Amino acid sequence: MEQNQDILIGRDAEIKHLESIALSKEAEFVVVYGRRRVGKTFLVNTFFGDKYTFKLTGLAKKSKREQLANFTVSLNRYGGGTKYKKPRTWYEAFNMLRDLLEQVHIKGKRVVFIDELPWMDSRGSNLVSALEHFWNDWAVTQNDLILIVCGSATSWITKKILKNRGGLHNRVTQKIYIRPFTLAECKEYLRSRDIIMEDKEIAECYMIMGGIPFYLKNIRRGASLSQNVDEMFFADKGRLDDEFNALYTSLFQKSDNYIKVVQALSTKNKGLTREEILKATKLKNNGHFTTILQDLTNCDFIRSYQGYGNKSKMSIYQLIDPFSLFYYKFIKSNGKTDKAFWQYQIGTRQHDTWAGLAFEQLCLNHHKQIEQALGIAVISTKVYSWTAPQTAERLRVGASAEIEQAQIDLIIKRADKVINVCEMKFYDGDYVMKKKDHDDIERRVRAFRATNEIRQAIHPVLVTTYGLANNQYSHIFQNVVTLKDLFK
Repeated sequence: MEQNQDILIGRDAEIKHLESIALSKEAEFVVVYGRRRVGKTFLVNTFFGDKYTFKLTGLAKKSKREQLANFTVSLNRYGGGTKYKKPRTWYEAFNMLRDLLEQVHIKGKRVVFIDELPWMDSRGSNLVSALEHFWNDWAVTQNDLILIVCGSATSWITKKILKNRGGLHNRVTQKIYIRPFTLAECKEYLRSRDIIMEDKEIAECYMIMGGIPFYLKNIRRGASLSQNVDEMFFADKGRLDDEFNALYTSLFQKSDNYIKVVQALSTKNKGLTREEILKATKLKNNGHFTTILQDLTNCDFIRSYQGYGNKSKMSIYQLIDPFSLFYYKFIKSNGKTDKAFWQYQIGTRQHDTWAGLAFEQLCLNHHKQIEQALGIAVISTKVYSWTAPQTAERLRVGASAEIEQAQIDLIIKRADKVINVCEMKFYDGDYVMKKKDHDDIERRVRAFRATNEIRQAIHPVLVTTYGLANNQYSHIFQNVVTLKDLFK
């Protein structure tokens, strides 16, 4: 049986933004951006219902000549019978687009949608310069015109359009960033396709694929999650068997260097400093390396954070993309050796270790939901991680030996003078607190308080799948947050 057609899930803020653009009485230059496969094009097409005055999709890895030929095809498709000859330059191409738009007289907005704009810019093409001229010389005066350009959140869209220092400086009137789905949106999307999963399954699905609509679209109805994972990633000619390489090569020029950084970060759960990444990758410490880190951050592959109490202000870079983490943990090393690989992994130590770490990432990506469950959504907060200082620093502050190896993965510092330290456990039932776990939390809280000279209240919080079993050790947690809360 065919799965249901996709419907627009979530994106409420983005839709409201597009609605305000549609009602604008001025010319609008709109940039829609985000990582690959996140649903940028689907959002725009769904909102406008394909009612475009002109629409074009750039071609991947094609020459200027081929891009201009593709542009001509679109001109003739929307030209109302006018036959356009292939332009020799992008200036000619945009002049032809201007000519087409001037012939259109409709009630409402003239909407121009150029998708995958970065793909259209080959070396020496002058695409951006021609776009600048098109907008500044004519389009900006057209109060009924909406120009939408779409592309992945790489350095190209950021440098060439959003932060352009030439003719497009401050010309973008609206920008819409598309993020991956939250857990709640994943659940809604799967239900829209009549796919039945329990919340714990959906959480594990997120821990493997992230909230990427395209990946979720590949889930086969009527099969278990483990069957789907095998069919997508581990079977011969699986539906997404080459997705990792395709993902990075489609996004980044010199993608090998980006992959080197991601691979280095995949070996260290808590992240690496810039200097540590350079040492691991043997890349040069230059502007290109800075661009790599910025691009990966902009695309939600990595995050940059400062550890709590880090006096050096040195940023730590952490891999947070669930799919990339899953790839390096299982796909790259196991390949297609077993078409039922993932089904046999369930319940193994390797699976459970990965699940614990992946759940921590899920919680980091849903810290807003945790704050809401704690009733502090209206309070100003900052999110941190913390690792105990090195031996020399511990000696300097006179800290005890118990501090060694202590770390807390999610800290919420609140404006009301309370600090929440979160313990995250992916568990099959109610989490049962044991003495050694109780003592470990006490030890880490003491270490955290001592090294940072904290005087305000510290509230340990358990974030877990279903709940907390009541026993003589469970009192250590001031609050318990469950998957149900994370799905809100």
